[in-house]
Amino acid sequence: MSLRPLTDAWRSATSRLIIIYGALFAIWCVMLLGVVQWEASRYLRNVVDQMLIARIHYLENTEPRRLPATVEAASEIDVQGYMWVGLFDAQGRRIAGNLGAVPKELDEEGVVRAVEAVLDSPSRKVTARAFGITRRLPGGERLVVAKESATIDGIGAIIRRGVLWGLTLTLIPGLLGGVLLARGPARRIRAIQRAMEPISDGNLSVRLPVSRSGDEVDLLAGTVNATLGEIERLLGEVKGVTDNIAHDLRTPLTRMRTRLYRLQQQFEGKPEGEQLEACVAEIDTVLGRFRALLRVSELEDHRRSACFAPMDIGDVLRHVHEFYAPLAEDRGQSFELHVGRVPALRGDPQLMFEACANLVGNAIKFTPDGGAVRLVASTDDTGAARIEIADTGPGIPPDEREAVFRRFYRADESRAKPGCGLGLAIVSAIVRLHGYSMSVGGDDKGAVFSVTCPASG
Repeated sequence: MSLRPLTDAWRSATSRLIIIYGALFAIWCVMLLGVVQWEASRYLRNVVDQMLIARIHYLENTEPRRLPATVEAASEIDVQGYMWVGLFDAQGRRIAGNLGAVPKELDEEGVVRAVEAVLDSPSRKVTARAFGITRRLPGGERLVVAKESATIDGIGAIIRRGVLWGLTLTLIPGLLGGVLLARGPARRIRAIQRAMEPISDGNLSVRLPVSRSGDEVDLLAGTVNATLGEIERLLGEVKGVTDNIAHDLRTPLTRMRTRLYRLQQQFEGKPEGEQLEACVAEIDTVLGRFRALLRVSELEDHRRSACFAPMDIGDVLRHVHEFYAPLAEDRGQSFELHVGRVPALRGDPQLMFEACANLVGNAIKFTPDGGAVRLVASTDDTGAARIEIADTGPGIPPDEREAVFRRFYRADESRAKPGCGLGLAIVSAIVRLHGYSMSVGGDDKGAVFSVTCPASG
């Protein structure tokens, strides 16, 4: 299993639900077994307390002259060494029994306490945790009875081991099962992400994959597919209306221009001729906008990418430089070209020439006389080709850098310049058709258009 699928599996909602459920289950198990341990320990403690009380009650009611012998006999009977008995004088010296000393924790008579008792018998001498009780006899002697707490401690250890094994045998298979359960949805989500990439680039004909399971992911994918189909239909209708208007009006406008041009020729040199010439110029502007609209619609058809072939972007940029160098020279502008090592690309050289020429033309148009325009091709850190067109014009404000690619949008600085606001829309359509990306940078001392072109596989 690679690292990326494992990471995606842990980030999935299924895995989070399994982790939350596992944590709640573990907490509940710990609490339940804790209650069981507490109840079992309390029950055994009560049994031990009653046993100690009964034993010391029996011994303290024994005839005083027979008590030392009875204590010794009780010590010898307990061959396992679990029940300890001791008889001590008023100074704490042992008289009989197998307890080495009076535990210091026994500061209250007739009350069972947890103590550190010293077993001092011929067979062994140890110090261990125990529960003990003491009574002071009428003659000043102290009688102590203690029982080792190993039984109660053993029950607690058994329960704790049970908790550990129970959690291990429950949580580990649960977590592994959660990873396996999450891998399927993670793969489907990645497939949906891959399907969304061309959709985000404007190709609304792509649909999200739908499996046969019919689960909630399929329901969501089906809803998105239906929405995409409706959006594609509505955009197609809008695009069709726009294209039809541009196409249908172009013919009568062309005829009108021809007639006006003939009339202008008849009135050449007269005031009427100048007015007719202005009308012809306005009609030429409208026809240019119609041609640009039809060009954008043509470029937005993703079927054009079927004829893409390997291309040398360096040659494209050299042709652009050769084409615009005279225009820059006429305006006293320096026009530099730097082409470094770039990876092989796949696309349409004529379309890329059109896109780069449009960007360079805008840079020359908005750069004042005596300014500088720079055309650079290089390779970025990701191995993709990067084309930059930089100028020393007024620049583009940050809040307008996304809007300049919309149709008919013109910034305040460009309204005094000739144009219809469709040039960058054409560039954007060409870039998206190739699967490239474009960004705008710079400052008030100039704009920088960057086109990132991933290398062809």
